[in-house]
Amino acid sequence: QVQLVESGGGLVQPGGSLTLSCTASGFTLDDYAVGWFRQAPGKEREGISSISSSDGSTYYVDSLKGRFAISRDNAKNTVYLRMNSAKPEDTAVYYCAADRNLNKLRLGARTFEYDYWGQGTQVTVSS
Repeated sequence: QVQLVESGGGLVQPGGSLTLSCTASGFTLDDYAVGWFRQAPGKEREGISSISSSDGSTYYVDSLKGRFAISRDNAKNTVYLRMNSAKPEDTAVYYCAADRNLNKLRLGARTFEYDYWGQGTQVTVSS
């Protein structure tokens, strides 16, 4: 089955850390750039980070630089998003997308326009 699956979400205390995984099955993820997005209740979806397929270059939205880290392990067909110093405002459903066009991930597109889109994983930051 060809799909992209996020995992690793859950409840984390403020100041804590969490690592999300985005794992591909049925296709080779290292052929694709991968982006992470999130959508908080009542808010629009926002793109927060991406990583290229060619040289592993990374991008972060300004508000998350220094706290979030994206990485990829091609041997595991997985891209990770490490969240440090978690804040209540990080509470959201986190999604990953894979696309051959890195600019599409950075500039944004409609969900169906991406080559692959995951089902999301809930992250709740609360004490």
